[in-house]
Amino acid sequence: MFYHLLYPLHEFFFGFNVFKYISFRAVGAAITALIISFLIGPMIIKMLQSKQIGEVIRDAGPKSHEKKQGTPTMGGIIILVSIIVPTLLWAKLDDKYIMIILTATLWMGIIGFIDDYLKVIKNYPEGLIARYKLLGQLVAGLMVAFSLYYFPESAQIRTTTSLPFIANGVIDLGLFYIPLIVLVILGTSNAVNLTDGLDGLATGLVAISTLVFGAIAYATGRFDFSNYLNIMYLPGTGELFVFCLAMVGACIGFLWYNTHPAMVFMGDTGSLALGTALGTLATLLKKEFLLIIIGGVFVIESLSVILQVSYFKYTKRKYGIGRKVFKMTPIHHHFELSGWHENQVVVRFWIIGILLALLSLTTFKVQ
Repeated sequence: MFYHLLYPLHEFFFGFNVFKYISFRAVGAAITALIISFLIGPMIIKMLQSKQIGEVIRDAGPKSHEKKQGTPTMGGIIILVSIIVPTLLWAKLDDKYIMIILTATLWMGIIGFIDDYLKVIKNYPEGLIARYKLLGQLVAGLMVAFSLYYFPESAQIRTTTSLPFIANGVIDLGLFYIPLIVLVILGTSNAVNLTDGLDGLATGLVAISTLVFGAIAYATGRFDFSNYLNIMYLPGTGELFVFCLAMVGACIGFLWYNTHPAMVFMGDTGSLALGTALGTLATLLKKEFLLIIIGGVFVIESLSVILQVSYFKYTKRKYGIGRKVFKMTPIHHHFELSGWHENQVVVRFWIIGILLALLSLTTFKVQ
């Protein structure tokens, strides 16, 4: 909005010329997201407390989490507002990539809100029925996939994606590109949701991953940078840098209330929206395969659940008694039950996330 309202005034005063620069608007979006988080955070937390919208702790979880019973949840509202408002203020609203990612993020935020509402307020133990939640994720994935397939920047890149570690490495997947996009968005959405089990864990990891995608968006949207780094040039994706910094600012702002001991949890309202935003960023920037490295901790968390369930079913079928690989999954609970304090698990997982982020950036110089 600021770009459309204020940049045209540069003809009368040169100072308004700063609104042309993506870097200036991205920093503005990050600061705005932080301010919004600090302004509305206490109000929303107080509202959630007054309406007794508190987390219900599952009996299957670690016993140490029982003290978190009743902590306000649905705090993802803070994150959503802190992402969407700064993006609308600072990004170019006629940029298709901005419109796609805002729509996908808001859509899954609504699905997550419905899920939280049913669980916490209506006391439905499972919340939104799994198949309806899956349907919502499929709609988000298909929306992004069809937008890229039917309205590409050019026919040459319609169904192509980038391959890490290979100079100018691209692969054309044809019609298989649509299910890949759906799989990435669905998988990332669920992975972030699974990771959101400790105070600040998912929030910090999303911020780290999004910062990397912000750097990629900035480089991908500039011909000189993309040419130097031997990566695909995608005009218009530079605006995603604004969205990314707004998202990082929103996550950092939410961490103010979400670090141990958490004053509020994001709930599915936040985790499904953040996961969808992360997956959508990967698809819009043609970095679906690189997401495996950037979001490596999310991948490990998901694989731990898949491995645990598969091995339990296999051993139960073969021996009559199900056996476990880990003490509890997702894997962050395994380390908790192994004696790590919750803060230790969170910070150490953040460190792994930072290392993977740095590794992902080095792939550009390797290729």
